[in-house]
Amino acid sequence: MRLAGILMVLACASVAQMAAQESSDATVQSKITALEQAWNQAYKMGDAKALDAILDDAVVLVNDDGSVQNKADFLASLRALHAQDQQVSPESMSVHVFGSSAIATGVMRVKGREKGKSYLRRERFVDTWVYKGGRWVCVGTDATPVLH
Repeated sequence: MRLAGILMVLACASVAQMAAQESSDATVQSKITALEQAWNQAYKMGDAKALDAILDDAVVLVNDDGSVQNKADFLASLRALHAQDQQVSPESMSVHVFGSSAIATGVMRVKGREKGKSYLRRERFVDTWVYKGGRWVCVGTDATPVLH
């Protein structure tokens, strides 16, 4: 009888721990989703200060053409863009949490002007987030054109 009671307590503790983890994961998913939305808005507005806060100092950005940028290069390129010509609209996104890391994946529609010509394209993205220094920061991002 005593063993059954101990097993029941352990089972309840396991269920409570899993429920807490799921709740914690949902909180992180909401936070990362909000950060992704803030990133899109800051990019559209050309807000380098907001992007500076979202991106880790050691972030690696892989662009849709295969080029790689560090944070300084990315922020400098942002200043060269005409923000009113840039639009980023997410079509879908999901966030997967792995402890103090999270991966956001999805598809976005990107509209802008490049070399005097307008473009509209869809891109699949993968953003890697890490909880660091008391906040979530993006440490890696990759955008790949969706050709179909």
